[in-house]
Amino acid sequence: MHRSAPRLSRILACAAVPVMLVVAGCSSDSGDEKDTASASPSATATEPSPEPVKFAELPDACTSIGKKTIGSLVPKAKPKGGTAGTSSDTVTRGSCSWHGLDDNGVKGSQYRWLDVGFTRFTSDQSLGSGAERAEAEYTKQVAKARASEDAKKVAAAPADGIGEEATAVTYDLNKTDEDFKYATIVARTGNVVVTLTYNGAGYAGAKTPSGADILKGAQKAAKEAVGAVGGEDPGDAGTSSAKPSAPASKKASDEPDEKTDGKTADKTDEKDGEKADD
Repeated sequence: MHRSAPRLSRILACAAVPVMLVVAGCSSDSGDEKDTASASPSATATEPSPEPVKFAELPDACTSIGKKTIGSLVPKAKPKGGTAGTSSDTVTRGSCSWHGLDDNGVKGSQYRWLDVGFTRFTSDQSLGSGAERAEAEYTKQVAKARASEDAKKVAAAPADGIGEEATAVTYDLNKTDEDFKYATIVARTGNVVVTLTYNGAGYAGAKTPSGADILKGAQKAAKEAVGAVGGEDPGDAGTSSAKPSAPASKKASDEPDEKTDGKTADKTDEKDGEKADD
């Protein structure tokens, strides 16, 4: 009876040894898994940064075209400083418009409209670089201008000397029983797209402006607007007044809303044209 107690103790001690070894073995395996995970290339790799953009901001649309140019293209412009378009993000989108009626009494009146819109794109790893996205928008805006509703005699041609690439779209449009001449310039510079529309008509028997004059005016204004993106003074085109913009990093959610494309000429122009006889 007295010998059974030591024997039982020895049996329990021997039985405990394998359990301890098993526990130690599990603990060691867990540590190896952690070390392997931390050393995995996928855990330490970082995604490449989006390509830097050329322009990190946009100019003030209402001052992007010189006062002298506005005065010559839109006589008696209202308001003189232009009407700024609404935008929730002025770093991405901006626009401005001017309209004026030069009343010559019994000789009739001349009506003019000018608007300019800017759209800036950022680089995004999944959507492409800012310049690539701007190229796609440029193509889209050219197609949109060529497909203007009820337009006649539509023609498109390269507009040399305006940005990195530019297209001039001209057409005729009859509104409020008057014949309007239109010219739209779509240009791209870096990651920014500039869309400018200039149009005019003669009222109360006044002569309709020539398509050549409307196109020439649109090209002059567009060149100043594109220059303003790069910091040029619109009053003295070709003279830089600002340092190159530092690259900006924005999220994909900053992509401009296609529902407000900055080109307001068609809708507002019709409204203003109806009031021109007043």
